[in-house]
Amino acid sequence: MATGRGRILQQHWLGLQTLRGPSRGGGAARGRARAFGCRKGPGVKLSAGSAALRCHAGGGQHWESSFSCCSGFLDGMPSEILLKIFSYLDAVSLLCTGCVSRRFYHLANDNFIWIGIYSTAFSPARSNWKFNSVEKIAMSMSFLSVQDKEAGYWKKEYITKQIASVKAALADILKPVNPYTGLPVKTKEALRIFGLGWAIILKEKGGKEYIMEHVDLSINDTSVTVIWYGKKWPCLASLSTLDLCGMTPVFTDWYKTPTKHRLRWHSLIAKYNLSHLTISTMIGCDRLIRIFCLHPGLLVGVWKKEEELAFVMANLHFHHLVERSTLGSATIPYELPPHSPFLDDSPEYGLHGYQLHVDLHSGGVFYLCGNIENGHVKLIVIHLKNNREHLPLIGKVGLSWKTDIFDGCIKSCSMMDVTLLDEHGKPFWCFSSPVCLRSPATPSDSSSFLGQTYNVDYVDAEGRVHVELVWIRETEEYLIVNLVLYLSIAKINHWFGTEY
Repeated sequence: MATGRGRILQQHWLGLQTLRGPSRGGGAARGRARAFGCRKGPGVKLSAGSAALRCHAGGGQHWESSFSCCSGFLDGMPSEILLKIFSYLDAVSLLCTGCVSRRFYHLANDNFIWIGIYSTAFSPARSNWKFNSVEKIAMSMSFLSVQDKEAGYWKKEYITKQIASVKAALADILKPVNPYTGLPVKTKEALRIFGLGWAIILKEKGGKEYIMEHVDLSINDTSVTVIWYGKKWPCLASLSTLDLCGMTPVFTDWYKTPTKHRLRWHSLIAKYNLSHLTISTMIGCDRLIRIFCLHPGLLVGVWKKEEELAFVMANLHFHHLVERSTLGSATIPYELPPHSPFLDDSPEYGLHGYQLHVDLHSGGVFYLCGNIENGHVKLIVIHLKNNREHLPLIGKVGLSWKTDIFDGCIKSCSMMDVTLLDEHGKPFWCFSSPVCLRSPATPSDSSSFLGQTYNVDYVDAEGRVHVELVWIRETEEYLIVNLVLYLSIAKINHWFGTEY
């Protein structure tokens, strides 16, 4: 009889080892992640239902058949043994386990297991290094206080408190503000600490989805430029929408460096309709690609010859970037906190005291960077008739792009970051977007005798930017001779509580 029990336990143990993967170190985490259908890497296809358990990261059909056999074997175990096995899992692995089947989901909601995880994570007595089993932790509390709660109660409590701790940590890191830009000083540090990345989700018209993690990024003064490219893009004609999401580990581990193989939380930043890749949204081209700009701030490169995706590039302004990339859900973007208008007795409040930080850049090269102060609804930052205000663009202007095989530069385009601060130094209007140089439709008042004139325009619901440049042939550089901002009256009234 003992021998029979020993064989059964040995089989159960071997099944658990197969489910967990390699027994030690980072391999164990990767094994668990693969066992429960984590997806990673460019070109990974997403699917629904039971197909979510397939391993896209590696392992092939042999692994899938082994997992299917092992999963069926484990599913036939008594609940008591499964609960005992589950009690050795950490929070992330337990959440993954709940995705295997309906039975596993209910067992993985066990309050006795979760109260152990909760107590270990949030116990005030951090100096007590002695390990306590789940049973001892549960017995230290009232038995009825655990048993009377509905299934999953302590799991929800744990997740709620984890989210609250992340929000508190975010608020603390982002508190110091740069007086010149009005933006948090430690944005780059926050991106590193929280293991923040970005992903795009491409959706076909039939409902199929593809997820791609970013391949490259560059951090600028007031924005981050994120790039996706690869060899396994889905057919462009079959795609309908693109979702841009922030991506962070499900639970931030302050004592370990986040890895790519950990489960990620998706926070929706923006949705884009790929049917808008038309002539009206095309902003430039070269001999290989055409590029399209989709608001807000997304650049899509399409191969000229094959009419297929070449790359996707997103320019994300630092203003509330960390919050938008971490605190939303996969379907609902982060909602900015309500704004309380600044009240003042001055009848011209909201018409003066602005400060502007403007950048023009591409591929880590800055053509224009500076702070300018000025003031009223039509903000004339650089006046056409004041030669002392005119600014040159340093270097050769152009938007650099690259893929696995080719790279290039589109001379008529670049990225523009605008940060407009109000009288109190608070960000009033912020955006990061691709822009392009175009010849004016009608002659302007610019000093055209110096060279060819070009315009750069950007428009959204909150305002408009108009830039006039002159190409100086002798020095081979662009000179900004006019820079004007137009602010929405509705935006000013909302922000300052006025009624202009």
